[in-house]
Amino acid sequence: MVIFLCNSLYFIRQTFKSSREITTPVNTIFLDHEHITALEQAVHSDPFSVLGPHTAGKGKKKGVVIRTLQPNAESVKIWYDNGTSYEEMNRISENGVFEWMLEGRAELPSYYYEIFPHEGESYTVVDPYAFGPTLSDYDLQLWGEGTSRRAYEFMGAHAIKIGDHPGTRFVVTAPNALRVSVVGTFNDWDGRRHPMRKYHDQGLWELFIPGITEGETYKYEIAVEGFEMPLLKADPFAFCSELRPRNASVVKDINSYEWKDNEWMKKRTKRFESPVSIYEVHLGSWKKNDLSPNGFMNYRELADELVVYVKEMGYTHIELLPLAEHPYDPSWGYQITGYYAPTSRFGAPEDFMYFVDSCHQAGIGVIMDWVPAHFAKDEHGLRRFDGTALYEHEDPRQGEHREWGTHIFNYGRSEVQNFLISNAVYWCDIFHIDGLRVDAVASMLYLDYDREDDKWVPNKYGGRENIEAIDFLKKFNEVLNEEFDGVVTMAEESTSWPMVSRPTYIGGLGFDYKWNMGWMNDTLKYLAIDPIFRKYHHNQLTFSMIYAFTENFLLPLSHDEVVHMKRSMISKMPGDDWQKFANLRLLYTYMYAHPGKKLLFMGSDIAQWSEWNSEKQIEWEVLDYEHHQGIQTLVKDLNALYREQKPLHQIDFEWSGFQWVDFTDADSGIIAFIRRGKNDYDNIVCIFNFTPQVHYDYVIGAPREGRYRIIFNSDSAYYGGSNFGNSDLVAEKGEWQNQPASVKINIPPLAGIIIKSL
Repeated sequence: MVIFLCNSLYFIRQTFKSSREITTPVNTIFLDHEHITALEQAVHSDPFSVLGPHTAGKGKKKGVVIRTLQPNAESVKIWYDNGTSYEEMNRISENGVFEWMLEGRAELPSYYYEIFPHEGESYTVVDPYAFGPTLSDYDLQLWGEGTSRRAYEFMGAHAIKIGDHPGTRFVVTAPNALRVSVVGTFNDWDGRRHPMRKYHDQGLWELFIPGITEGETYKYEIAVEGFEMPLLKADPFAFCSELRPRNASVVKDINSYEWKDNEWMKKRTKRFESPVSIYEVHLGSWKKNDLSPNGFMNYRELADELVVYVKEMGYTHIELLPLAEHPYDPSWGYQITGYYAPTSRFGAPEDFMYFVDSCHQAGIGVIMDWVPAHFAKDEHGLRRFDGTALYEHEDPRQGEHREWGTHIFNYGRSEVQNFLISNAVYWCDIFHIDGLRVDAVASMLYLDYDREDDKWVPNKYGGRENIEAIDFLKKFNEVLNEEFDGVVTMAEESTSWPMVSRPTYIGGLGFDYKWNMGWMNDTLKYLAIDPIFRKYHHNQLTFSMIYAFTENFLLPLSHDEVVHMKRSMISKMPGDDWQKFANLRLLYTYMYAHPGKKLLFMGSDIAQWSEWNSEKQIEWEVLDYEHHQGIQTLVKDLNALYREQKPLHQIDFEWSGFQWVDFTDADSGIIAFIRRGKNDYDNIVCIFNFTPQVHYDYVIGAPREGRYRIIFNSDSAYYGGSNFGNSDLVAEKGEWQNQPASVKINIPPLAGIIIKSL
């Protein structure tokens, strides 16, 4: 129960004059039976028209009438005139409606209530119905238009101060609700106590409750026509939520953290020629904390350990699996109920800010997995929020992913556009996130995605494209580009949809990068084949270059490839243990040399044997063994090489940065290509042997004559290889494989080597 000191809580006249217009709801001094019953049963459509202060009466008896609903009160006193006098209110109903008439008063006095409950000590409260609307016309206009980019600045629970009175303003959208109330421990979860004001044109509900402070738990009780019991919903815009299995929202100040990443934010720009090497992480299973009640490390603990690891390994970015609040651990964060609340599994919002801040101070960017494609069906979440399909489609053929057990957003609704666009801006604004990886884009683009022929609804032109979702994705990318310098977006899109990473003004979706799922699938299938038979599948290596520059591609070896019986990266490789490790070293070297930005999931860079299990931490113990240490060292050195050698990252999305040397020697399992930088002289030659056969004096075309040095060899003993070496390399003049020179080189088994002219 909220308790106030009597000498500190009273209204100043100016507060009332500026905050509400006094109206007369009834012609008599006392409230009639119809209004009383509606208040008692919590079905009153406009509680502000009867509760709080109002002018009433006629002639000499004209004055101010004050009403309150206090179901648990034996009696209620009004304190006014700066606490110097009080009056006991009249009980006008058995269920706690109280009323008091101040005759002859032209102005509204400051006042508060002293509540005498049936049991226990009295306490005082300031009347929330004495305050007028607080939402600006501009915010209301943007919300109604569906163009609100920063709706989180007024939606949800915000600690504000009106006059001398601190409290919390609650705003929620529920256009089809009959009544919405704020409920929590402060009012015994009683929906009669704090019904909200409705903005009918926008479908918003608002209430300022004095005295509600940070840390209070709350929900919205929503009365719906045709429902016997009201719905009990968490706040869609809540900045903090209780740890599962509890699911109430929590009042939280998200503007008090003092950031120390100014230098990073000033320098952050979107440069496609920069190296991007991403370490994908599920925070709940990177490392466990046995001393923690739930086994999780705190965001701050992760900042101390994870950031150090990523920095030492040389990654440029961390990508976090979804961190918005979700009730079910095995969903990995992909079935969300609280889109604006960093999950409390790992701490408070300010703890997550500390984590991001630590990354930035260490020179590491932070990308977050964002899930606008679907949401969880939990009853306290967005599902049928106001009794209708407010966020989803009414028709399950449009509104459900049956295989995933989730609902699909209705992107044509203004409420959904406000909610999701603002959410994207929110993470980048409040938490300084540097990029959003958008999950399951393909499921958004196609109306028939994962559906049988008779289980989907065509668009207005009879096609399978989701026009509203396409428009939403374009708007999402346009808004982030306009709002932030240096924030990037990445699409997990697994089909051949054109121009995913092209600007919207030429018809593209506007993403900065697209995950290259084709390269990933073809390469992993090829590497899983016994080397004896790889010559029959050589095209799986070369096919990616046919479309490599149609998009701005990112090469992902993500969490999806090491789970659900797909096996870990090392376990995918064929042969005995030596060949498995050699193949894995070859795969990673090939990925870092291939055009496109890079992504590697945690555990893959130490070659853990088991596939990922989100309930356990990474198998860090494998680092007791040299071969696993070798893989870790190889990835670390590849990251360093990738950053240092401009040809490996400067021109990733144009043919000018790549040239085939040889892609025809399927029998030998060898491919070779040149990567070029912006400087014509700056280039390297990458050679790969996908068989266990050693090749002596193999002739490779070279871009110029002269001496060359090996700048990387995945077969080095340093990484656990056979250390098959080469003496000094000299390229001799003479055209070979469309190059002006050629070099003889000994090529180690199942290895990648990179050479550069001196």
